[in-house]
Amino acid sequence: MARVSLFGYGGTTKAVAKHIPHAVFYDDKCVKPFVDEDGFQVKPSSEFNAEYSDLEITSPGIPPSNPLVLNARNLISEYDYFEKDMPLSIWISGTNGKTTTTQMMHHLLKEHGSLAGGNIGTPLGLLNPHATMWILETSSFTMHYTKKASPNIYVLLPINPDHLTWHGTMDEYVNAKLKPLKTMKEGEIAILPHAYKNIQTKAHVITYRDENDLAKHFKIDTSKVKFKGAFLADALLAMACEKILFDGIDYEKINAFELDPHRQEELYDSKKRLWVNDTKATNIDATIAALKRYEDSSIHLILGGDDKGVDLNELFEFLLSCKVKIYTIGSNKEKLSALACTYSINAQLCKHLADAVQQIHTTLQVGEVALLSPAASSLDEFTSYAQRGDAFKEAVRVL
Repeated sequence: MARVSLFGYGGTTKAVAKHIPHAVFYDDKCVKPFVDEDGFQVKPSSEFNAEYSDLEITSPGIPPSNPLVLNARNLISEYDYFEKDMPLSIWISGTNGKTTTTQMMHHLLKEHGSLAGGNIGTPLGLLNPHATMWILETSSFTMHYTKKASPNIYVLLPINPDHLTWHGTMDEYVNAKLKPLKTMKEGEIAILPHAYKNIQTKAHVITYRDENDLAKHFKIDTSKVKFKGAFLADALLAMACEKILFDGIDYEKINAFELDPHRQEELYDSKKRLWVNDTKATNIDATIAALKRYEDSSIHLILGGDDKGVDLNELFEFLLSCKVKIYTIGSNKEKLSALACTYSINAQLCKHLADAVQQIHTTLQVGEVALLSPAASSLDEFTSYAQRGDAFKEAVRVL
């Protein structure tokens, strides 16, 4: 019997463990060995010994620099473990929009027996292998550790700087995103940004520069699609896969899709002033997309959090073209304020998110936009981007 080690005691590995009764967990947060309610051993990471392990499966969030990963000899991802049981699979990745694209695609294809999972919330170990297809939001972390599994259709949204602390360099981040193309086969399809038109792969490659390219290639009438801006690209990619698989375009169905909260979520206060909760914008590209949506208005922009080591100059160069005042929060607020000074952009250093809302409240006029689009992770001050968004909405509610 193979001796299997699971790195990290979380949702991904717990789902894998349901298929491996004698697996052992190793977790950095475990101080003392224990047996969980399902009878599995959970041990401190320091107790892992590669001599007594035939296979290691890691939680995708564990970085390559972690001693568990460095000491492993037979490390694979959950995607590799379930490769032989995976039905037709569509993987969706990119820096921004992959969650919405995955949700939209599942919305369009669920009547055909699709299941959605991966990074979107349901780990592969809990998905039914007898489903018609799996639609998987797939992170760069997962693909970094994946050696043999690959999709039948790969949908890649644009790649921009993100997770550089985890990957080490932008090149490594991009390489992880492009990795599935190495193992895809003839007859399989990859929809990629035009920048990767010359990528070496056996798959059939369809490239796009923007929404117009997608609409033209798949013969989609964008005037019949209700979504705009970044959400239009998400919708077109979802519709493209429906066209590829079933040669159909259903405008009524895609327009019935409802967006999740926390992404360009609009709300109005008692004075009819617009506040936008875009807390899910955890990187530069997502924030720029939000700024473009409101570019005709004066914007009061709340920025800040854990920027994960990304160079923020690109954002500030874009801000030069905007009618904007910045309100900085989070662990990088001093860095943001210094950049604002360098670029001569009006900025206010705030104590925290609620303080930023109060500062904006004193000057915001009807017709202007108060935008929380932080270009940074929330984990410096909040448990999740959703908690940050909820805190923002509550602060607006009590004005």
